[in-house]
Amino acid sequence: MEQAYYKSDVGNLCVVTENHEVTRIFFVDEIQENSATPSPLMQKVIQQINEFFQVKLREFSFPIRLKGTDFQVKIWKLLSRIPYGTSLAYVKVAQAYGDAKMVRAVAAAIAKNPILIAVPCHRVIGSDGSLVGYSGGIDVKRQLLELEGFPKQFTVL
Repeated sequence: MEQAYYKSDVGNLCVVTENHEVTRIFFVDEIQENSATPSPLMQKVIQQINEFFQVKLREFSFPIRLKGTDFQVKIWKLLSRIPYGTSLAYVKVAQAYGDAKMVRAVAAAIAKNPILIAVPCHRVIGSDGSLVGYSGGIDVKRQLLELEGFPKQFTVL
């Protein structure tokens, strides 16, 4: 297992890789120093995250491994199909899964997304266009969407 940190305008990220795959990207309060030289994979991941925040990269190409229940993994894979610069309502994700009545279960799975930014749960919004639910906070969600070119007029619930 290897971990590295990235300081962005929206917060500090920790990246974890295992067996040549990214398994987690999450927000942390503090960046820890690492004296080890990053692996080529970690260098690639950090470079792509940097390019994303510089608005030079729209799609990540590093290998990921989603760890969760079968249901969660299916939902996270659906999130991965939401194109850069677009959004999708929670109910639409549930419909894409095959059952619009499962919107709460879908929202719970989205909330447990282990690979933030690369698995773009920040692109999922309320049916009325409101910003709801994001582990990094609503303000961070807004900033990520604005980075991708969304207008600045969101309703926050």
